[in-house]
Amino acid sequence: MEHKHSRGEYRHFFPAGVSRLLIILLSLSFLFPALARADMSDKEATEVLSRFGEALSKVAERVKPAVVNISTTRTIKTPRHPFADDPLFRKFFGDGAQEQQKRKATSLGSGFIASPDGYILTNNHVIDAADDILVRLSDNREYKGKVIGMDSRTDVAVIKINEKDLPTIPWGNSDAAKVGEMILAVGNPYGLSQTVTMGIISALGRTGMGITDYEDFIQTDAAINPGNSGGPLVNIKGEVIGINTAIFSTTGGYQGVGFAIPAAMAKNVMESIINQGKVVRGWLGVQIQPLTAELAKQFKLKSETGVLLVDTVEGGPAEKGGLKRGDVIVEYEGRKITDPFHFKNMVAMTRPGAAAQVKLIRDGNLLTAKVIIGELPMEPQAAPNADFSNALKGVSVQELTEEYLRKSNITKKVSGVVINKIDEDSPALSILSKGDIILEVNRKAVPNVKEYDSIVSAIGKDKDVLMLIMRDGVSQYITVSAPGGK
Repeated sequence: MEHKHSRGEYRHFFPAGVSRLLIILLSLSFLFPALARADMSDKEATEVLSRFGEALSKVAERVKPAVVNISTTRTIKTPRHPFADDPLFRKFFGDGAQEQQKRKATSLGSGFIASPDGYILTNNHVIDAADDILVRLSDNREYKGKVIGMDSRTDVAVIKINEKDLPTIPWGNSDAAKVGEMILAVGNPYGLSQTVTMGIISALGRTGMGITDYEDFIQTDAAINPGNSGGPLVNIKGEVIGINTAIFSTTGGYQGVGFAIPAAMAKNVMESIINQGKVVRGWLGVQIQPLTAELAKQFKLKSETGVLLVDTVEGGPAEKGGLKRGDVIVEYEGRKITDPFHFKNMVAMTRPGAAAQVKLIRDGNLLTAKVIIGELPMEPQAAPNADFSNALKGVSVQELTEEYLRKSNITKKVSGVVINKIDEDSPALSILSKGDIILEVNRKAVPNVKEYDSIVSAIGKDKDVLMLIMRDGVSQYITVSAPGGK
C-alpha cells in the first residue's frame, strides 16, 4: 500500500508519452552519437534502437529473478457498537453485538533477495502488523517469510526464507547517482508480478516529505504503483540504487512522481538488523534548526549554509565535544551541510564510538571540533498494560521525552506520560487518542509511568475519571466514564 501525497496538480506542456519519447531519444543521442546525425538512414536508426532495447532487456533479465512478490495477511478488528452495553440494544440484537468482529485482510507488495541464503529486503509498511507473510519467487516457488527486523524510521524491513543459492542483485553506489540517469523499477504493481518500468532520476536528496523520520529520497518518473513498494530501483548496470517506497498521487496511481530509499541507507539498516539484531544509529545529542537569511544576518554569517545549533543534551556527545548553543555547523566529516535533514542522516549513519570531525562557526570564527559519536537511544517502549478494571482499562502509556516534545512542536515545559496504545475494548477508546499527553488523573499530577500506574490502580471500576491532557499542544480537561456508565 503506497503513501499518497495530494499536494496539487502538475501542468504538462507535452503529453506524457511525448515527453518520455523525447527523454529516450535525448539519452540515446548521448549513448549513440550516430543518432545526432541528420543524414542517418532508417537502417542505422533501427540498429541503434535495437541495440538499446537489447541492452535494457539484458538488464531486466539479470534483475527479475531476484525480485519477489510478498503477500501478507492481517487480522482486522472492527470496533464494538457504541450501544453494545445498552440492555435495550442487547435485547433486540443479542449478546453477540457486544463482541468484536474480526476479519482477514490481504495485501501485496514487492521485495528483492539481498543474499543467497534467503535474506529479503522490503518496506516496513509492506509487512507491518502482518500475521502471515508469503514470499513467491520469480519461478513461482512459495515460502513462508520470517520477520528478522523492521525499521519504521526509514520504512525498511528484512525478512528471511528458508532457502539457499538464491539469485541476488548487486548493490550499486546510490551516492554516485545523478539526476537524469536512466533507471528501471521492478516489482508487482496491482499484483502483476515481474513488471519492469523505465524512467530517469528526477531529483536527489528529497527531504521533508513527512513519509519517514529519516528521508533522503531518490525521486523518479518511472511508473510506480500500489504493489511496487519494496521493489528495487536499478541502474543500467543492473545494480540496486534504491527501494521503491512511495508515490505522489492525487488518484492513488502513477502520476510521474515516485520516491525510493537510497541503497546506502537501506543497506546500512539491513546490515545492522542482521548483524546486531537492531538498528544502530549514531547520535550527537543536539537540537538544530535551518538557517534563514534573517538568522544568518543576526549571527553575522556570510551565507546561509549550515545548520544552527539550538541546544545540546546534557552530558551528550556534542556537549562533551565542546559544541555550544548558537554554533553554526557547516561541515561534518568533510561534507558540506545543506539542511537539518541531511545532517541528521549523516550523523545517524556514523558508527557509534567513531570520532567525527565537525566544522563550525562561532562568533564569526571557523573552528574544528572532534566529537565521539554516541548511539541513538531507543524510543521508550509502551509500559505493559496494568490489569486495570476501571475506565482506563486498555490504555498503555510511555515516558514523555524531550524528543517527543520536539517532534510535537511543544516548546514549554511539560510533565506527564504519553498514550502509546488504546485497546479496542477500552472504555476510553473514543475519548482518548494515541499521542495524547496525560498531565493529571483525578487532579493528581502524573510525572512518570510509575506514578500513573499507582494513581490509576486505586480508581474503582465504577468511578468516572477526570483527566487533564494535552492534545496538539493544547491542554484540556476531559472525563472518561466508568465501564457501563452513561
